[in-house]
Formats: sequence, structure tokens, C-alpha cells
Amino acid sequence: MNETEQLLEQVAVRARNSAQGHGKSLPAVLGTEEIARAEGILGFALPPLLAALYTRVGDGGFGPECGLLSLYDAVSSYGAGRSSAWRWPEGVLPIADFGCSVSVCVDCRSDTAQVLLFDPGLGEPELAWSIDAPSLHGWLHGWLDGTAWYCDGSAAGEEYDLEPMPWAGFRSRI
Repeated sequence: MNETEQLLEQVAVRARNSAQGHGKSLPAVLGTEEIARAEGILGFALPPLLAALYTRVGDGGFGPECGLLSLYDAVSSYGAGRSSAWRWPEGVLPIADFGCSVSVCVDCRSDTAQVLLFDPGLGEPELAWSIDAPSLHGWLHGWLDGTAWYCDGSAAGEEYDLEPMPWAGFRSRI
């Protein structure tokens, strides 16, 4: 079993246990045809790990904070962002809502599926984008092991000066 397969299995176990602990079940997984339909609407492919989360774990509802968005909601949010005054970058798909208008997004054109934060409370569009994790793989590991800044009890939020790192790719993608 390779590293990605192990990660998917760990996410699936955590997602099932969390859902059962809340007396719920996970949303059903999506089929490859639903991924293809979403990619056709978006105009770009989902990173393989993100597509695998939807086809092997569930259609959102698991993960940090309120969990991943359903693919339908992610596609809808992308469309709304692209038509907004925020000059939403091409290929940057919202995958989770962290509240207070902060969105977690995946750069679907990045080789590593870089994870970005969009915080409109920071003012100008160029300032609203920062890098949360160099890869979706690493972002998920931070959630699983509880070391990410957004995890309850994580020392990252208290011990480190979490100054957001601006996303330099913004201007080239609008």
C-alpha cells in the first residue's frame, strides 16, 4: 500500500468514526461520472487525491471544522467566486468553510494540490489569499495527527506566530 492509499484509509477511518460518534452516516461516495461532470463544469481536472476523497470516502461532510464541502457545493462556490468582485483565481476550488467567511481552497493547477486560505476580511483581493499548506496531502495529515493550526489542542496556534504567507500566484491566475 503506497502513502496515498494509506492516507485515504486513515481519512476514511477517521471520517467513519467521527460520523458514527455523532450518530450520522457519511454522505455516499461519488462515481467517476460525477467527478467528470464536475470537471466539465469547472473546466479543469480535480487533483487525484481530492477526486479520491470524493470517490472513496464520501461526498464531503468529513475533515476539519465543518468538513469538506460536497462536490456540488464546491462547484457552486467556485462559480459564485469567479463571478464575484473578488477576482477569484482560475483553478482554485473551495473545499471547506472555516467560518467568518474564510474558505479553504485547493489550487487544482498546482502539482501538489496546494491548499490556500481565502479571507475577505483582510481587505483587497491580493491580501485575501494565503498559503495554508504546500499540499493537500500535508493538510490532511495535519488534520489527522492534530498538529494543524485549526485543530483543537494543537500547539501550532499558540506556540507559533502564524503570520499568513501571501500566495504569490494570485495575480497570474485572475
